[in-house]
Amino acid sequence: MKIEFETYVVLISFITSFFAVFLSNGIIIGVPAIAQEFAMNNVIQNWVPTIFFLVVAVFTVPAGQISGKFGVKKSLLAGVIVYLIASIGACLSISTETFLIFRILQGAGVAFLNVSAMAMVVQAVKPQNRGKALGFTVTGVYLATSLSPVICGFLVHNLGWRSMFYFVIPFLVLCIILMIFKIPQEWKTYEKDKIDKVGSMIYGIGILAFIYGFTTLTTQTGLIITVLGIVLLIIFGAYELRQKSPVFNMNLFRNAKFTSSNIAALCSYIAVMVVTTILNYHFQYVRGWDPQMSGLILIITPILMAIMAPNAGKLSDKVHPQKLAALGMGIATVALLILTFLTGNTPLYLVVIAMILQGIGMGLFSSPNMNAIMSSVPPKDAPTASASQATMRTIGQTMSLGLLTLVFAWVMGNLELAPQYASMIVQSSQIICGICTVACVLAIFASLVGIKSKDQFNTKRG
Repeated sequence: MKIEFETYVVLISFITSFFAVFLSNGIIIGVPAIAQEFAMNNVIQNWVPTIFFLVVAVFTVPAGQISGKFGVKKSLLAGVIVYLIASIGACLSISTETFLIFRILQGAGVAFLNVSAMAMVVQAVKPQNRGKALGFTVTGVYLATSLSPVICGFLVHNLGWRSMFYFVIPFLVLCIILMIFKIPQEWKTYEKDKIDKVGSMIYGIGILAFIYGFTTLTTQTGLIITVLGIVLLIIFGAYELRQKSPVFNMNLFRNAKFTSSNIAALCSYIAVMVVTTILNYHFQYVRGWDPQMSGLILIITPILMAIMAPNAGKLSDKVHPQKLAALGMGIATVALLILTFLTGNTPLYLVVIAMILQGIGMGLFSSPNMNAIMSSVPPKDAPTASASQATMRTIGQTMSLGLLTLVFAWVMGNLELAPQYASMIVQSSQIICGICTVACVLAIFASLVGIKSKDQFNTKRG
C-alpha cells in the first residue's frame, strides 16, 4: 500500500510538472494566432508569455509558507484547481483583457503547483528513494520542454490556439481526482506560524521590479527599475532575518549545501536556458533551415535530459548528489565551450555533439542538484526549499533571456533578425555562449564548495 501511495505521489508530481511547463513553453507557438484574433499590438503580444512568468515569480515564495501552514496537499490541490479554471477561462476568452486576466490566474496556480508538488514528494517519499522520485519530476519538466512545441504546433495548426488550453484540462482533472481519492495524508509544517504579509509584499514588489527591469535593461528606465528591485530584495532579506515567522527562512542559507546548490541551480539556468534560442537562430538564420527541420533537431537535448534525469536522480540516492551535479555541469561546460566558437562553417556533427553533451550534462546535474537542495534542510522546511529552487529557476531563466536581449541589442542595434545579418548573429551568439560557459564554471565551483561542507544531508522523513 505504501509503494502504491508513493507511486501516486510521484505520478501527480510528474503530471503537474509536465503541464506547468507545457503551456508556459508551448504558448509561444500560439501567440501569433492569439494576437491576430484579439488584434494585439506588438507590446501586448509580448506580454502573453511575460506576464505569466512575472506572476509565477511573485507568488512562488509566499506559496512556500502558505503550503506549509495550510497543508502541502491542499495547496497543490488549490493550485491545480486555479490552473484548471484559468485554462478553461482562457479557452472562453473574448477579449485581450479577459485573456490576460486568465494568464495571471494561470501563473498564480502554477506557482503553488510548482512549490507544493516538490514539497509533497519530499514529505511522502522515503529518503532512500527521494532522488529517484525527484528525477521523475524533472523528467516531466524536460519532456514538456521538448514536446510542447511539437504538440502545440500541431494543435494550433489543426484546431486553433484554444485547443492548447483544452488539451491540459483532462490531465488536470485526473490530478484532482487522484489527490482527492488516492492521497489521504496531509503535511503541515508551519501550522502555528503567522502569514508574513509584509515580507511577502516586499518580496513580490522586489522580484517583480528586478525581473521586469532586467528584461528592459537596455533602457535607462529598465536599469533604474532593476536596481530598485535589487535594493528591495536586500531589504527583504534583512527584514526576514528579524521575523519569528518569515515567509522565507533566510537562516537556511547558513547551510552551505543548501546555499551552494541554489547558487549552482541559478547559474545553470542562466547558462542553458538561452542555448535553445541561440541554436534556433543558428539553424534558421545562419544555416538557412526551415522551422520544422530546426525544431526536429532541437529535440535532441531535452530528450537526452529526460532520459538522464530519473537515472541521475536514482544514482544520487547512493552517490553524493553534488558530486554528480559537478560532473554534469562539467560536461555541460564542454558543450557551451564548443558553441562559443560556433560559426556558419562549423561542421554539423560538432553542433550535434555539443547538443548531446549538453543534454547528458544537464540531465546529470538537475536531479542530483534538486535532491541536494531538498535534502539539505529539515523536512519541515521542504515547502521553503521547494520555493527556493523554483525561484532560482525563474530568476535564472529570466536573466538568461535578458542576456540574449542585451547582447543582441549591443551587437545588432535595432536591426531585424535575418539571414543577411548572419555574421552579427554569429558574433552575438559567441559572446552569449562565452558568458554562459563562465556561468557553468561557477555552477561547478558552487557544487564543489557544497561537497566540502561539513553540513549533513537530511535522512529523516518528516
